[in-house]
Amino acid sequence: MSERLAKFMARSGVCSRRKAEEYILQKRVTVNGEIIDSPAYNVDGSENILFDGEKLPAAESTRLWLYYKPVGLVTTHKDNLERPTVFDSLPAGMPRVISVGRLDLNSEGLLLLTNNGELSRKLELPENGWTRRYKVRVHGYIDKKRLASLEKGAVVDGVRYGPVKIEVETEKGTNAWLVITLSEGKNREIRKLMKSVGLEVARLIRLSYGPFQLGGLKKGEVREVPQKVLREQLGGKFEL
Repeated sequence: MSERLAKFMARSGVCSRRKAEEYILQKRVTVNGEIIDSPAYNVDGSENILFDGEKLPAAESTRLWLYYKPVGLVTTHKDNLERPTVFDSLPAGMPRVISVGRLDLNSEGLLLLTNNGELSRKLELPENGWTRRYKVRVHGYIDKKRLASLEKGAVVDGVRYGPVKIEVETEKGTNAWLVITLSEGKNREIRKLMKSVGLEVARLIRLSYGPFQLGGLKKGEVREVPQKVLREQLGGKFEL
């Protein structure tokens, strides 16, 4: 059965589907010796497909890992500023993996990693209805009416953000811990929303992504999701 070249590359684990489309447009991919410049090109896997002159790794069964990302790592395979990355910090023996979404340099907590770029793309889509839950320490005076206004969505600096759920867990003076649940996860969304209501984020920890929980993971620790659990949680919605 044939499929789009970008999708085939993503399933091999070499990159995400979006990145594969970029690489194809950059003319870095050949099929049977021919340079391909259209992500819509179809392949069935029998072809000799090379990326930057190297053969794609064979597609493996889909795997998923839970990782406690510490503060101070960027979620990218290569950083132009040469900062330490998530992927440089993974334990020896891990296969090449791709993150499901990102956590910024100063954020920590649960990051999902997979060897299937197509799955990564699908799990990031807001229409899948998967919520992300965060524990957030903020500095400033809590205005519960302003916080409540964010629960219907907000526009900050011209960017529209969807509804979020905010619970005040503890509050002492100008310091508070909040639990924030959202479904989009746009770039620095929580930090920008909090700033819009006069609060500064001092610490941000992702607790869960969809059905997967940070639980008792320690900083820097990686734990693979058992195949049985993976099938139970994803098998009905995603092709594994």
